[in-house]
Amino acid sequence: MDSTNKGVVAFLLIAFGLAWTLWEIPLQLGLSAGNPLFQLAILPGALAPAVAAVIVRKWVTREGFEDAGLRLNLHRWRVYLFGWTFPLVAVSAIVLLAMALGIGEPDFSLERALEALTPEGSVAPSVPAGLLAVLPFQLMISALLVTPLLWGEEFGWRGYLQLRLLSHRPLLASVVTGIIWGLWHLPIILRGYNFPDQPLIGMLVFMVSAVLLSIIFGWLRVRTGSIWAASLAHSATNAVGGSLTLLLFIGGPSWILVSYVGVLGWVPLGALAAWIVLAGELDHVRPVLRANRVTRR
Repeated sequence: MDSTNKGVVAFLLIAFGLAWTLWEIPLQLGLSAGNPLFQLAILPGALAPAVAAVIVRKWVTREGFEDAGLRLNLHRWRVYLFGWTFPLVAVSAIVLLAMALGIGEPDFSLERALEALTPEGSVAPSVPAGLLAVLPFQLMISALLVTPLLWGEEFGWRGYLQLRLLSHRPLLASVVTGIIWGLWHLPIILRGYNFPDQPLIGMLVFMVSAVLLSIIFGWLRVRTGSIWAASLAHSATNAVGGSLTLLLFIGGPSWILVSYVGVLGWVPLGALAAWIVLAGELDHVRPVLRANRVTRR
């Protein structure tokens, strides 16, 4: 087994083993995936891909961090801005599709969301005037602040694995990384995280979304030369895309359809991924891969 394959195998064993172990602990202690505290409990496991990448780079393959994309490279700020704001475009598309197809009406008053999220026996608070107008901007600021947490995933998946899998075929590398990334979420999604009402079907739906996001995040990482661009986009996907679709549609249509990583989300995510592929944007990956091989020699 050559050095690259040995590194990939070691990375996967550590990333899966560490995360699944850390996620199983709160579940075995009785903390359900539907409990708001569960999101905090799974954070240590979310750092497993970064831990795996550091261990492999430093001690398994000893290739170091020269190609890790740790520099910010802010001269590529337009690409950063695109990754940060695209979830707003995607949410808008999901809302329009849901209304046009008669799947469900978003609640722009957010009253339905407050009622659904208020504990039983409590009175739902009134919705402040103009909340929806400022909420996207608040969520975008939140995405900036929590970007370092999402680095824990991106430094592993896009900063290490995706550049080493099937290095001569960047698109296939993105697809395979997306499938692996989706499977990595298996223990928590099957326990009701993301899709509490239909976890099995939700897992299949999430796999498609993971592949599309893998193409997008991988492109952002290579286009900027920095893993921080992918980390920001991942953070915005969760904080902006995930939160807005939840607040607009909770208590309404099937979450399998209207979630940011649901079926309707495939349309804007798929359109962007298709442009990346058809425009030849993944060809930018090839010089990086050649540079990686030269560095390892």
